[in-house]
Amino acid sequence: QLQLVESGGGLVQPGGSLRLSCAASGFSSDYAIGWFRQAPGKEREGISCINNRGGSTIYADSVKGRFTISRDNAKNTVYLQMNSLKPEDTAVYYCAAVQKRFGLCLLSVAAVGSWGQGTQVTVSS
Repeated sequence: QLQLVESGGGLVQPGGSLRLSCAASGFSSDYAIGWFRQAPGKEREGISCINNRGGSTIYADSVKGRFTISRDNAKNTVYLQMNSLKPEDTAVYYCAAVQKRFGLCLLSVAAVGSWGQGTQVTVSS
């Protein structure tokens, strides 16, 4: 069974950067991977996903132009580079295996098959 472990979260000042990693065991290059986040009192939302071969990516409008998702299948790892961080980016970040449709990853909680345990990202001065 696929297992996902996030790392790289922490405390960063507004305007700063972080890179999250999602390491997978039992990894299959057939899986699309998504990043989601959940802030206190809010629903979990999808922010980015990447298809199995890394050629197609999707971003939520809230992070487009600031975050970049990538994957290294040789290392069984998916990354989320987060730049120009804002206080409203504060949340627990989760990676997840997501379903695909017509070759594109589905950035939806309903499309998730497996979740990681999450990593906290706090953007504050």
